[in-house]
Amino acid sequence: MSELPVDAILFLSFGGPEGPDDVMPFLQNVLRGRSVPAERLREVARHYDLFGGVSPLNGQNRALISALEAELAAHGPALPVYWGNRNWHPLLEDTLRRMTEDGVRRALAFVSSAFSSYSGCRQYREDVERARAAVGAQAPVVEKLRAFYDHPGFIEANAERVRTALAHWPAAARAGVSIAFTAHSIPLAMASGCAYQAQLQETCGLLAESIGGNPWALAFQSRSGPPSQPWLEPDIGEQLRRLHASGARDLVVSPLGFLSDHMEVVYDLDTEAAALAKQLGVTMRRAATPGTHPAIVAMIRELILERVAGAAPRALGGRGPLPPDCPADCCLPTNPARPAPRA
Repeated sequence: MSELPVDAILFLSFGGPEGPDDVMPFLQNVLRGRSVPAERLREVARHYDLFGGVSPLNGQNRALISALEAELAAHGPALPVYWGNRNWHPLLEDTLRRMTEDGVRRALAFVSSAFSSYSGCRQYREDVERARAAVGAQAPVVEKLRAFYDHPGFIEANAERVRTALAHWPAAARAGVSIAFTAHSIPLAMASGCAYQAQLQETCGLLAESIGGNPWALAFQSRSGPPSQPWLEPDIGEQLRRLHASGARDLVVSPLGFLSDHMEVVYDLDTEAAALAKQLGVTMRRAATPGTHPAIVAMIRELILERVAGAAPRALGGRGPLPPDCPADCCLPTNPARPAPRA
Protein backbone atom coordinates (compact mmCIF):
# COMPACT_ATOMS: atom_id res chain seq x y z
CA MET A 1 0.00 0.00 0.00
CA SER A 2 1.37 3.41 -0.98
CA GLU A 3 2.27 6.02 1.64
CA LEU A 4 1.04 8.80 -0.65
CA PRO A 5 -2.15 10.57 0.44
CA VAL A 6 -5.28 9.62 -1.47
CA ASP A 7 -6.24 12.50 -3.74
CA ALA A 8 -8.89 11.01 -6.08
CA ILE A 9 -11.46 8.28 -6.61
CA LEU A 10 -11.50 6.23 -9.82
CA PHE A 11 -14.85 4.70 -10.78
CA LEU A 12 -14.11 1.61 -12.90
CA SER A 13 -16.70 -0.16 -15.01
CA PHE A 14 -17.24 -2.34 -18.08
CA GLY A 15 -18.52 0.32 -20.48
CA GLY A 16 -21.09 0.11 -23.22
CA PRO A 17 -21.99 1.60 -26.61
CA GLU A 18 -24.05 4.77 -26.76
CA GLY A 19 -25.25 4.62 -30.35
CA PRO A 20 -25.45 2.30 -33.36
CA ASP A 21 -22.02 3.32 -34.68
CA ASP A 22 -20.43 2.35 -31.36
CA VAL A 23 -21.68 -1.23 -31.22
CA MET A 24 -19.15 -3.08 -33.39
CA PRO A 25 -16.09 -1.11 -32.19
CA PHE A 26 -17.24 -1.72 -28.61
CA LEU A 27 -17.64 -5.46 -29.19
CA GLN A 28 -14.24 -5.60 -30.87
CA ASN A 29 -12.76 -4.02 -27.74
CA VAL A 30 -14.54 -6.58 -25.55
CA LEU A 31 -13.28 -9.46 -27.69
CA ARG A 32 -9.76 -8.23 -28.41
CA GLY A 33 -7.26 -11.06 -28.33
CA ARG A 34 -9.91 -13.72 -28.89
CA SER A 35 -10.93 -15.56 -32.03
CA VAL A 36 -14.69 -15.14 -32.34
CA PRO A 37 -16.66 -16.02 -35.48
CA ALA A 38 -18.09 -13.02 -37.32
CA GLU A 39 -21.58 -14.48 -37.09
CA ARG A 40 -21.31 -14.63 -33.30
CA LEU A 41 -20.27 -10.98 -33.27
CA ARG A 42 -23.26 -10.04 -35.42
CA GLU A 43 -25.57 -12.06 -33.17
CA VAL A 44 -24.50 -10.12 -30.09
CA ALA A 45 -24.69 -6.84 -32.02
CA ARG A 46 -28.33 -7.59 -32.78
CA HIS A 47 -29.07 -7.54 -29.05
CA TYR A 48 -27.90 -3.93 -28.95
CA ASP A 49 -29.81 -3.11 -32.14
CA LEU A 50 -33.05 -3.85 -30.28
CA PHE A 51 -32.22 -0.93 -27.98
CA GLY A 52 -31.02 1.56 -30.57
CA GLY A 53 -27.40 0.53 -30.13
CA VAL A 54 -27.36 1.96 -26.61
CA SER A 55 -26.37 0.07 -23.49
CA PRO A 56 -28.07 1.38 -20.34
CA LEU A 57 -24.83 1.01 -18.39
CA ASN A 58 -23.03 4.27 -19.18
CA GLY A 59 -26.09 6.39 -18.40
CA GLN A 60 -26.63 4.60 -15.10
CA ASN A 61 -22.95 4.96 -14.25
CA ARG A 62 -23.16 8.70 -14.84
CA ALA A 63 -26.08 8.89 -12.43
CA LEU A 64 -24.24 6.86 -9.77
CA ILE A 65 -21.08 8.95 -10.13
CA SER A 66 -23.14 12.14 -9.79
CA ALA A 67 -24.77 10.78 -6.63
CA LEU A 68 -21.37 9.80 -5.22
CA GLU A 69 -19.93 13.24 -5.94
CA ALA A 70 -22.86 14.81 -4.06
CA GLU A 71 -22.36 12.39 -1.16
CA LEU A 72 -18.65 13.20 -0.87
CA ALA A 73 -19.30 16.92 -1.19
CA ALA A 74 -21.88 16.78 1.62
CA HIS A 75 -20.11 14.42 4.02
CA GLY A 76 -16.50 14.10 2.90
CA PRO A 77 -13.86 13.17 2.12
CA ALA A 78 -13.62 15.92 -0.49
CA LEU A 79 -12.12 13.91 -3.35
CA PRO A 80 -12.71 14.29 -7.09
CA VAL A 81 -14.26 11.31 -8.89
CA TYR A 82 -12.87 10.16 -12.23
CA TRP A 83 -14.48 7.57 -14.48
CA GLY A 84 -12.77 4.98 -16.67
CA ASN A 85 -14.16 1.97 -18.57
CA ARG A 86 -12.60 -1.27 -19.70
CA ASN A 87 -14.22 -1.37 -23.12
CA TRP A 88 -15.68 2.00 -24.15
CA HIS A 89 -15.35 5.71 -23.62
CA PRO A 90 -14.27 7.10 -21.28
CA LEU A 91 -11.54 4.49 -21.63
CA LEU A 92 -9.37 3.78 -18.62
CA GLU A 93 -6.09 4.78 -20.28
CA ASP A 94 -7.52 8.16 -21.32
CA THR A 95 -8.82 8.72 -17.80
CA LEU A 96 -5.45 7.93 -16.23
CA ARG A 97 -3.81 10.40 -18.61
CA ARG A 98 -6.22 13.09 -17.47
CA MET A 99 -5.62 12.21 -13.83
CA THR A 100 -1.89 12.46 -14.41
CA GLU A 101 -2.29 15.86 -16.05
CA ASP A 102 -4.41 16.97 -13.08
CA GLY A 103 -1.62 16.03 -10.67
CA VAL A 104 -3.30 12.99 -9.12
CA ARG A 105 -0.69 10.78 -7.43
CA ARG A 106 -2.76 8.15 -5.64
CA ALA A 107 -6.35 7.06 -6.27
CA LEU A 108 -8.73 4.51 -4.83
CA ALA A 109 -10.63 2.51 -7.44
CA PHE A 110 -14.25 1.53 -6.94
CA VAL A 111 -15.02 -1.35 -9.31
CA SER A 112 -18.70 -1.74 -10.12
CA SER A 113 -18.64 -5.47 -9.38
CA ALA A 114 -19.63 -6.70 -5.93
CA PHE A 115 -18.11 -10.18 -6.25
CA SER A 116 -14.67 -11.71 -6.59
CA SER A 117 -13.93 -13.30 -9.95
CA TYR A 118 -11.29 -12.92 -12.63
CA SER A 119 -13.40 -10.65 -14.84
CA GLY A 120 -14.91 -8.74 -11.89
CA CYS A 121 -11.74 -8.22 -9.87
CA ARG A 122 -8.31 -9.30 -11.05
CA GLN A 123 -8.84 -8.31 -14.67
CA TYR A 124 -9.65 -4.75 -13.61
CA ARG A 125 -6.40 -4.62 -11.65
CA GLU A 126 -4.57 -5.89 -14.73
CA ASP A 127 -6.35 -3.21 -16.80
CA VAL A 128 -5.13 -0.55 -14.40
CA GLU A 129 -1.53 -1.72 -14.56
CA ARG A 130 -1.57 -1.83 -18.37
CA ALA A 131 -3.02 1.66 -18.50
CA ARG A 132 -0.47 2.95 -15.99
CA ALA A 133 2.36 1.47 -18.05
CA ALA A 134 0.99 3.16 -21.17
CA VAL A 135 0.72 6.52 -19.43
CA GLY A 136 4.21 6.35 -17.99
CA ALA A 137 6.11 6.80 -14.76
CA GLN A 138 4.03 9.77 -13.61
CA ALA A 139 0.77 7.81 -13.71
CA PRO A 140 -0.98 7.70 -10.33
CA VAL A 141 -0.85 4.72 -8.02
CA VAL A 142 -4.29 3.06 -8.09
CA GLU A 143 -5.54 0.79 -5.30
CA LYS A 144 -8.77 -1.18 -5.60
CA LEU A 145 -11.41 -0.95 -2.88
CA ARG A 146 -12.55 -4.31 -1.54
CA ALA A 147 -15.42 -6.35 -2.96
CA PHE A 148 -18.71 -5.52 -1.25
CA TYR A 149 -20.98 -8.54 -1.77
CA ASP A 150 -21.70 -8.76 1.97
CA HIS A 151 -21.78 -5.06 2.84
CA PRO A 152 -24.99 -4.06 4.67
CA GLY A 153 -25.63 -1.31 2.12
CA PHE A 154 -25.49 -3.74 -0.79
CA ILE A 155 -27.86 -6.13 0.97
CA GLU A 156 -30.24 -3.31 1.96
CA ALA A 157 -30.46 -1.89 -1.57
CA ASN A 158 -31.07 -5.26 -3.23
CA ALA A 159 -33.59 -6.31 -0.59
CA GLU A 160 -35.58 -3.11 -1.08
CA ARG A 161 -35.58 -3.61 -4.86
CA VAL A 162 -36.98 -7.13 -4.36
CA ARG A 163 -39.65 -5.90 -1.93
CA THR A 164 -40.71 -3.30 -4.50
CA ALA A 165 -41.10 -6.06 -7.10
CA LEU A 166 -43.05 -8.24 -4.65
CA ALA A 167 -45.44 -5.36 -4.03
CA HIS A 168 -46.99 -6.01 -7.45
CA TRP A 169 -48.74 -9.01 -5.87
CA PRO A 170 -51.51 -8.68 -3.26
CA ALA A 171 -50.12 -8.70 0.28
CA ALA A 172 -51.70 -12.06 1.05
CA ALA A 173 -49.96 -13.68 -1.94
CA ARG A 174 -46.45 -12.27 -1.58
CA ALA A 175 -45.04 -14.93 0.72
CA GLY A 176 -45.67 -17.56 -1.97
CA VAL A 177 -43.83 -15.72 -4.74
CA SER A 178 -40.56 -17.43 -5.67
CA ILE A 179 -37.34 -15.46 -6.06
CA ALA A 180 -34.58 -16.26 -8.52
CA PHE A 181 -31.36 -14.43 -7.72
CA THR A 182 -29.21 -14.26 -10.85
CA ALA A 183 -25.60 -13.51 -11.70
CA HIS A 184 -23.45 -13.79 -14.80
CA SER A 185 -22.37 -17.39 -15.31
CA ILE A 186 -18.67 -18.16 -15.68
CA PRO A 187 -16.85 -21.35 -16.73
CA LEU A 188 -16.39 -23.89 -13.96
CA ALA A 189 -12.63 -23.75 -14.52
CA MET A 190 -12.70 -20.04 -13.78
CA ALA A 191 -15.04 -20.47 -10.81
CA SER A 192 -12.60 -22.97 -9.27
CA GLY A 193 -10.00 -20.21 -8.92
CA CYS A 194 -12.10 -17.70 -7.00
CA ALA A 195 -14.77 -17.30 -4.32
CA TYR A 196 -17.43 -16.10 -6.78
CA GLN A 197 -19.94 -18.91 -6.27
CA ALA A 198 -19.53 -19.03 -2.49
CA GLN A 199 -19.97 -15.26 -2.24
CA LEU A 200 -23.10 -15.40 -4.38
CA GLN A 201 -24.59 -18.11 -2.18
CA GLU A 202 -23.86 -16.07 0.94
CA THR A 203 -25.42 -12.94 -0.55
CA CYS A 204 -28.51 -14.90 -1.54
CA GLY A 205 -28.88 -16.17 2.01
CA LEU A 206 -28.47 -12.69 3.46
CA LEU A 207 -31.03 -11.27 1.06
CA ALA A 208 -33.52 -14.07 1.67
CA GLU A 209 -33.22 -13.51 5.41
CA SER A 210 -33.80 -9.79 4.99
CA ILE A 211 -36.78 -10.21 2.64
CA GLY A 212 -38.62 -12.93 4.56
CA GLY A 213 -39.62 -16.51 3.94
CA ASN A 214 -40.05 -16.59 0.16
CA PRO A 215 -38.75 -19.69 -1.62
CA TRP A 216 -35.60 -18.80 -3.52
CA ALA A 217 -32.82 -20.20 -5.70
CA LEU A 218 -29.61 -18.95 -7.28
CA ALA A 219 -29.60 -19.13 -11.06
CA PHE A 220 -27.13 -17.95 -13.68
CA GLN A 221 -27.45 -16.09 -16.95
CA SER A 222 -25.59 -14.87 -19.99
CA ARG A 223 -23.35 -17.88 -20.54
CA SER A 224 -21.47 -18.17 -23.82
CA GLY A 225 -18.76 -20.35 -25.25
CA PRO A 226 -18.99 -23.88 -26.68
CA PRO A 227 -21.62 -26.24 -25.20
CA SER A 228 -18.81 -28.68 -24.33
CA GLN A 229 -17.38 -26.21 -21.82
CA PRO A 230 -19.08 -26.54 -18.40
CA TRP A 231 -20.36 -23.34 -16.82
CA LEU A 232 -22.08 -22.51 -13.56
CA GLU A 233 -25.72 -23.65 -13.62
CA PRO A 234 -28.71 -23.65 -13.62
CA ASP A 235 -29.39 -21.08 -16.30
CA ILE A 236 -32.32 -18.75 -15.59
CA GLY A 237 -34.26 -20.41 -18.43
CA GLU A 238 -33.81 -23.81 -16.81
CA GLN A 239 -34.83 -22.35 -13.46
CA LEU A 240 -38.01 -20.99 -15.02
CA ARG A 241 -38.82 -24.44 -16.40
CA ARG A 242 -38.17 -26.02 -13.00
CA LEU A 243 -40.43 -23.49 -11.35
CA HIS A 244 -43.19 -24.18 -13.85
CA ALA A 245 -42.81 -27.95 -13.41
CA SER A 246 -43.14 -27.56 -9.63
CA GLY A 247 -46.51 -25.86 -10.07
CA ALA A 248 -45.36 -22.39 -9.04
CA ARG A 249 -46.55 -19.53 -11.24
CA ASP A 250 -45.17 -16.34 -9.67
CA LEU A 251 -41.53 -15.22 -9.79
CA VAL A 252 -39.34 -12.24 -8.97
CA VAL A 253 -35.97 -12.20 -10.72
CA SER A 254 -33.31 -10.27 -8.81
CA PRO A 255 -30.09 -9.70 -10.83
CA LEU A 256 -27.88 -9.35 -7.76
CA GLY A 257 -24.75 -9.95 -9.81
CA PHE A 258 -25.19 -6.54 -11.47
CA LEU A 259 -24.88 -3.21 -9.69
CA SER A 260 -26.54 -1.38 -12.60
CA ASP A 261 -28.27 -2.50 -15.78
CA HIS A 262 -26.08 -4.09 -18.44
CA MET A 263 -27.28 -5.41 -21.77
CA GLU A 264 -27.24 -8.81 -20.04
CA VAL A 265 -30.02 -7.51 -17.78
CA VAL A 266 -32.26 -5.80 -20.33
CA TYR A 267 -31.82 -8.46 -23.02
CA ASP A 268 -31.19 -11.76 -21.23
CA LEU A 269 -33.73 -11.10 -18.46
CA ASP A 270 -36.19 -8.44 -19.64
CA THR A 271 -36.37 -9.86 -23.17
CA GLU A 272 -35.41 -13.56 -23.34
CA ALA A 273 -36.39 -14.71 -19.84
CA ALA A 274 -39.55 -12.60 -19.87
CA ALA A 275 -40.61 -14.19 -23.16
CA LEU A 276 -40.04 -17.68 -21.78
CA ALA A 277 -41.97 -16.86 -18.60
CA LYS A 278 -44.91 -15.68 -20.69
CA GLN A 279 -44.76 -18.83 -22.80
CA LEU A 280 -44.78 -20.98 -19.64
CA GLY A 281 -47.57 -19.01 -17.99
CA VAL A 282 -45.33 -17.74 -15.18
CA THR A 283 -45.91 -14.20 -13.94
CA MET A 284 -42.42 -12.71 -13.73
CA ARG A 285 -41.31 -9.38 -12.30
CA ARG A 286 -37.72 -8.26 -12.56
CA ALA A 287 -36.37 -6.43 -9.51
CA ALA A 288 -34.40 -3.29 -10.35
CA THR A 289 -30.64 -3.28 -9.97
CA PRO A 290 -29.36 -1.22 -6.99
CA GLY A 291 -28.14 1.68 -9.16
CA THR A 292 -28.25 4.96 -7.24
CA HIS A 293 -30.05 3.58 -4.19
CA PRO A 294 -28.97 5.77 -1.21
CA ALA A 295 -27.61 2.72 0.62
CA ILE A 296 -25.26 2.02 -2.32
CA VAL A 297 -24.02 5.60 -2.47
CA ALA A 298 -23.41 5.61 1.29
CA MET A 299 -21.68 2.23 1.00
CA ILE A 300 -19.16 3.53 -1.53
CA ARG A 301 -18.31 6.38 0.82
CA GLU A 302 -17.85 3.87 3.66
CA LEU A 303 -15.47 1.79 1.54
CA ILE A 304 -13.45 4.94 0.87
CA LEU A 305 -13.39 5.86 4.57
CA GLU A 306 -12.00 2.40 5.39
CA ARG A 307 -8.90 3.35 3.42
CA VAL A 308 -8.50 7.06 4.12
CA ALA A 309 -9.73 7.30 7.72
CA GLY A 310 -9.36 3.80 9.13
CA ALA A 311 -13.12 3.34 9.50
CA ALA A 312 -14.12 -0.11 10.74
CA PRO A 313 -15.30 -2.26 7.81
CA ARG A 314 -18.87 -3.52 7.97
CA ALA A 315 -19.96 -6.90 6.66
CA LEU A 316 -22.81 -9.32 7.21
CA GLY A 317 -22.64 -13.11 7.26
CA GLY A 318 -20.01 -15.37 8.70
CA ARG A 319 -17.01 -14.63 6.51
CA GLY A 320 -16.31 -11.11 7.70
CA PRO A 321 -15.11 -8.27 5.46
CA LEU A 322 -12.55 -9.04 2.82
CA PRO A 323 -9.04 -7.66 3.40
CA PRO A 324 -8.33 -4.20 1.96
CA ASP A 325 -5.75 -5.57 -0.48
CA CYS A 326 -6.31 -8.54 -2.78
CA PRO A 327 -3.97 -11.50 -2.11
CA ALA A 328 -1.40 -12.26 -4.80
CA ASP A 329 -3.31 -15.38 -5.87
CA CYS A 330 -6.73 -13.69 -5.91
CA CYS A 331 -9.03 -14.71 -8.80
CA LEU A 332 -6.38 -16.25 -11.00
CA PRO A 333 -7.34 -16.69 -14.67
CA THR A 334 -7.56 -20.47 -14.52
CA ASN A 335 -9.45 -20.41 -17.82
CA PRO A 336 -7.11 -18.39 -20.07
CA ALA A 337 -9.18 -19.04 -23.22
CA ARG A 338 -11.93 -16.70 -22.12
CA PRO A 339 -15.14 -17.02 -24.10
CA ALA A 340 -17.07 -14.30 -25.85
CA PRO A 341 -19.48 -12.45 -23.60
CA ARG A 342 -23.19 -12.91 -24.02
CA ALA A 343 -23.77 -9.20 -24.58
